Amino acid sequence: MRRLLPISMLVMAAWVMVLMRPVAAAEPVDLELVLTADGSGSIDDEELALQRRGYAEAITHPQALDAIRSGFRQAIAVAYVEWGAPEPQHTIVDWMKISDPVSAKAFAERLIHEPRQAFGYNSISAAIDYSANLIRTNQFTGSRMIIDVSGDGPQIGGRLLSSARGEAVLSGITINALVIDAPGGGHRGPSGEPLVDHYRNDVIGGSGAFVMTAQSRRHFAIAVRRKLILEIADTGSLRIRR
Repeated sequence: MRRLLPISMLVMAAWVMVLMRPVAAAEPVDLELVLTADGSGSIDDEELALQRRGYAEAITHPQALDAIRSGFRQAIAVAYVEWGAPEPQHTIVDWMKISDPVSAKAFAERLIHEPRQAFGYNSISAAIDYSANLIRTNQFTGSRMIIDVSGDGPQIGGRLLSSARGEAVLSGITINALVIDAPGGGHRGPSGEPLVDHYRNDVIGGSGAFVMTAQSRRHFAIAVRRKLILEIADTGSLRIRR
């Protein structure tokens, strides 16, 4: 009669098989980019749709595609996240490789048609933590890693913004920002400072980090396109058309 192996030996054998399983190699790209957009309570449905259209138009713009083709790998990996209160950070479009007009259009179409999910009020720190984790756990490996935060309000809830930013930057991630800041109105920073100063002092960080401003919703698409091109390509070699 055949003797049965002890359960502990069977478990150990199963773990050995798992560990011996070949690990899929990460796919190399020029850039891993998380577009992290404000989906909080200060953004109504019309404004949210306007934001998404702005990003969709930017990623499919000929200059953005030229910037992608200027890279060594001629490909980038992009994910789109909407953030709100500390709890609801949502991946609206998961990681996609973009290398040509077809893949860019596929990303844009998914972005436009996905339903809204974020709610509550502003935790930029949670948005950074969530986006950094997406970069650390994806199937790509990029020469550069960027979190692109856009918003019309300050940090309100969640853990310390300086801690989230510091941990992301220490892991090699650059954080850039786009502030939606209409002249004469809009929100201000936690200490009453102009919102753009709050983002410049407290949000952005890492190699080459910068902040841009969209002076109105009407100018949002233009600002997004300019910012995206700067992030994708060697900015010194590009002339960005208005």
